[in-house]
This record gives sequence, C-alpha cells and structure tokens, in this order.
Amino acid sequence: MKDDTIPLISVIIPIFNVEKYLERCLDSVVHQTDSHIEIILVNDGSTDASLTIAQRFASQDERINLITTKNHGLSAARNTGKSFATGEYFTFIDSDDYVASDYVEYLWQLIAEANRPVKIAICSLMNVFPNGKKRDNGDHSRRLISGKDCIRMMCYHQLVDTCAYAKLASRELYEDVDFPVGRLFEDIGTTYQLLEKCDAVACGFDPKYFYVLRKNSIVNSTFSDKKLDLIKMTDQMANDVNQKFPDLVDATTRRQVYARFSTLNQTFDVKGVSIISLRKKIIKFINVHSKGVLQDSKSPIRDKIAIIVLKLGFPIYRIVWKTYLRMTKAV
Repeated sequence: MKDDTIPLISVIIPIFNVEKYLERCLDSVVHQTDSHIEIILVNDGSTDASLTIAQRFASQDERINLITTKNHGLSAARNTGKSFATGEYFTFIDSDDYVASDYVEYLWQLIAEANRPVKIAICSLMNVFPNGKKRDNGDHSRRLISGKDCIRMMCYHQLVDTCAYAKLASRELYEDVDFPVGRLFEDIGTTYQLLEKCDAVACGFDPKYFYVLRKNSIVNSTFSDKKLDLIKMTDQMANDVNQKFPDLVDATTRRQVYARFSTLNQTFDVKGVSIISLRKKIIKFINVHSKGVLQDSKSPIRDKIAIIVLKLGFPIYRIVWKTYLRMTKAV
C-alpha cells in the first residue's frame, strides 16, 4: 500500500551479531503493506555475517540506508539511526525480532483514525519462546489513553510495555530524548519521557511485534554489575515521573520493587561478599516498600506472593522462585 497522505515513516533497526535472526527480521520489514517507509540499518560493529546480510538486502531495496559504525552499544546505534532518519515518524525494531506484515500500517492507522491529535501509537507484543511456543500479550482492544495513564499501566505491567519497539512516534517527541549510551535496560529510561509529553496515546493491543526470547539475551545472560542498570534506570524513571505526576507514586514504587526482584533473581547462583551485600540492600528496599505494594490493589498477585515468601528468608525464596520457573517453562 502506498498512499500519498501517509507521511514517510523511518524504521530504525540496530544490528549487532544477529546473523541467525537478521534475515527473518529484514524480510518482515521489506514486505510491509505500507511501502512508504525508509529503513535505517545501523550495523554496530558486527563481527559475524550480519553486515553481509544487511548489505545484500540494501543492494536489493532502495529504501534501505545502511550505516556502519564501531561497536558502541544498542543505545548509541538507535541514536545514530535517529540522526540519519528523515521520516516524520520513527519506529524501532530490534534485529533479532520480527514484525507482522501490517505492523507499520496498523500503527499509522491508530494515529490517523484517532478523533484528536496523537503523536504516538503502540501495539502489543507476541512473545516467541526458544521452544517455538508463542504468547499473546495483548487483549485486542483499541483505545485512546492519556500519556499519564499509559505510564501507570506500564508501571504495573498492564498491556503498555517500556520497550522502545512496538511504537510509532513523531520525530518531534524524540527531539530532546536520546537513548542513554552505555546503559542496559535503556528503554526504561526513555519511553516514559515520550509518554509524559502526550495528552493522548493511540493504543491497539493486537500483537504486531514478535519479541524473540533468546537464551543469551541481556535478561537471560550471566549476572554482572551492568545488570544494576535496571535499578538505576527504573529509579530515574520513578523520580522523574513522581515529580510530574505525584499521584503515580504507588505505581512507580511497584515498578521499583519489581526491578529489585528481577535483579535479585539473577544473583541466585552468584557468590561473593559483594553479592551478599547487594542482596541485603535489595531486600531492605523491598521490605521497606512491601506494605504499600501489598495494599495496592493494582499490584500483580505474583509480586505480593514474592514479598510474602521473601519474608520467610532468602534461601526459601530462592527455592520457591526456581520451582516456579521450572513449572512455567514446562507449560
């Protein structure tokens, strides 16, 4: 579909050592039903065959602009993509994921069909597990939601995700928002900044973005101090949001507690004095804020169970959580 009334949309794809997944990703993008797109590929110093694959696609499709840089990380690659993009709207896709054939068209229609000016649209994810199973994260509804309420939903893991992808936003929203270079979990430090600027967000909770869970992804990789960026980015988000929307403090606190649990879970099999000290600090934060989360009707039941089990002691919590993971992976 090519419609002169549709603005040029920049699809920005950072690439780093994803030779196993890249062809599927790019194939899903070049065959979009909305052809009025430019495709910005940022090869972030790949050392495998990713660059060769990207070059082949670029030679076959004039809409592709391939940029090669030294390896500076995902945030830097996304920022580079933004700087080369000429479209009126941006959407980001991670190069190990892929999208539905109407991904761009669907997001643009959400904006075009809104009954008021809208600068950002979001869709839901379809989780794709290593065993091939898929899980729909949407409820298939369409609605206009305020930016503030989207932040609230994001903090409670209610349909709205922190991810940079699965969104279509005007370039105006990104003018003063850059991805934090050198940080992991950079989405948490940026998405809320876009939503804060929006009176309305066009939400379509159909799964148009296929999020591929990999064993060697950031979340699933071995623990390191860089994993603490999850807490740092979440705390930054909470502090900024609380200043602008003080009535969202319960929501941001829940997200801060979640960040601690997520980090704590990744230290299970790590030993050392520094890790023991880190665990104590994390558990102290959770305990201080546990009452508020337990009394918050919007907090997920899983959070509340985790808090209660943790009060029985870290060793018991570790056993229960590992058992839970084995059970959920078996389903």
